[in-house]
Amino acid sequence: MRWFGFGFNAFGQIFVHEKLIKGSDTVNEVKVISPTELSSHVDRSGCRQDICMNTSEIRASWSRTASLYLDGDGCVSLAGFGAVITKECISMVESRGCKDAFISESYLTLAFSDRVESWDLETKKETPAWSMEIKTQPECTGTPLNLPLVPGGYVATKPPFYHSLSPHLKAKSLALGAEHAILLSATGAVYSWGLGSHGQLGHGGLTSEVEPRAVEALWGMTMSCVATGGWHSVCTSDGGDLYVWGWNESGQLGLPSQALRKAQQQSAQRADASTSSREDPQEGEDDNGVFISIQAFPALVDVTPPREIKTVSCGSRHTAAVTTTGDLYTWGWGDYGQLGHQTLSSDEPRRVEFFREQQMCVVDVVCGAWNTFAAVVKEEVANS
Repeated sequence: MRWFGFGFNAFGQIFVHEKLIKGSDTVNEVKVISPTELSSHVDRSGCRQDICMNTSEIRASWSRTASLYLDGDGCVSLAGFGAVITKECISMVESRGCKDAFISESYLTLAFSDRVESWDLETKKETPAWSMEIKTQPECTGTPLNLPLVPGGYVATKPPFYHSLSPHLKAKSLALGAEHAILLSATGAVYSWGLGSHGQLGHGGLTSEVEPRAVEALWGMTMSCVATGGWHSVCTSDGGDLYVWGWNESGQLGLPSQALRKAQQQSAQRADASTSSREDPQEGEDDNGVFISIQAFPALVDVTPPREIKTVSCGSRHTAAVTTTGDLYTWGWGDYGQLGHQTLSSDEPRRVEFFREQQMCVVDVVCGAWNTFAAVVKEEVANS
């Protein structure tokens, strides 16, 4: 399996530009428009020296990327802010044996078979900022951790780290947005809590919730995957349907966005003004259109041609989904190339043609705030 990245790269999260290594103040490769393969060369992760390893998972924040290697002992290497310029890696020897990782702008959380640790990426202390011992019950032996979930609760992106969850929720996975959380239960139910000012909780209003509350519009349907952006949320059903809710200012829900259409219209007008003398071009043309700024309850979104959705991930203001046929679709804000095609932004799901052209089958996707990472295999491998 190979990983490709595209989008925001100012800190070398996707690949290290030569000027960044030399400490230059200006880096040409701030945007990576075309999907670029991530290096599998691990030279200072602390697990092994100067060898090639297969990246099992990617975790991304705004300025950093954590590559999780589960072959052998397991370890993590960091790329991006701090890790490139100073040629250091916070994970060092301390990440050996880790089973999962979770990264935010300030902290890297590592899960081991017997403990969970959160390391401060800014102060770079030699001991974790927080740790928790895991007492494995006999009936849970072999059950892997799924960060940010931990036994009895979850790990937040900043102190206080540990938050408890009711055992009645039977949490299976958890996605943390800027100020809200979406939980998937073992039964396929969806719960949300936190800030609700942009409809990101999916309860039909803009109020906040202190405790997990079931998303009633999805009740009775079995969900298989949840994800959160900065102020939007998505989930997929067992049948491959995609549901979205929250803020749609940049088209990140895949629904008509007036702000995005106006920005595109103004850009087209400027282009027209430089080549023609049209009077009042397209002014008010879309005034009667149906636009959605905030979608306060789940809405069904389709891709074209119709495909079942396998998994989904969200950036701050963009969304990416993988279909069961191995295609990657992206939509939302794309000013840094995080959508993987030439259109800067889009409020309609569009397929990333690069992988189809390279005869690659996409099997997973992970979004950073302003970038996107896709795991691929060759089509013949996927079909075998």
